[in-house]
Amino acid sequence: MTGKSATPRVVSEEWAPVEVRPQQDRAARTRSEIIVAAARLFNDKGFPATSISDIADEVGMTKGAVYFHFRNKEDIALEVVRQHYAGWPEIIAEAKSEGLPPLETIKVLVNRVAREFRDNIVVKAGARLQAERNLIGASLPRPYVGWTQSLTEMFTDAEAAGQLRAGVSPAAAARTLVSAFHGVQHVSDVLTGRADLIDRWTELRELLFFAVAAGQ
Repeated sequence: MTGKSATPRVVSEEWAPVEVRPQQDRAARTRSEIIVAAARLFNDKGFPATSISDIADEVGMTKGAVYFHFRNKEDIALEVVRQHYAGWPEIIAEAKSEGLPPLETIKVLVNRVAREFRDNIVVKAGARLQAERNLIGASLPRPYVGWTQSLTEMFTDAEAAGQLRAGVSPAAAARTLVSAFHGVQHVSDVLTGRADLIDRWTELRELLFFAVAAGQ
């Protein structure tokens, strides 16, 4: 996604409802516009090749207006990465709410994650920024840890339900899935701009779950 497409959902890190005054609401909308514009550039060009001037031009405002909301480019990158992670709890909750058995819930969950990596510019930019973390003068959230913990819990539920092959460790299954998915999405990004990500994830899913599921 390289053009100025429709602005995707940018989920706030604040989950509790708060009273927002009109002026605060306008400021939040402006910050979101800056984040999405920066995400397009970070995804297309990378962090080092993107300047505050580029971001200001992309969002259609002055550099001073951008600096009013963010101290520097590093702060913008940090916020993009934070927003990359902010929507995952909702997606996990939605998958669990379907009431499927644990392994099927994991499949549904990662199917949705794959679509986010294909379609959501903030998710895509966050992934690239994490890959460039050594080039960014800011402390980014640690990648992979949260997903590994969440999936370990879900694979543990699958083990309790008798869905895992004997001898399969829930933690090992979670680490393998996280590592394999991120490898697949990276290769898909390099080769096709993630256009084939759903197909490549489907191939991986069938192989991985054949290996870990009971009764295969």
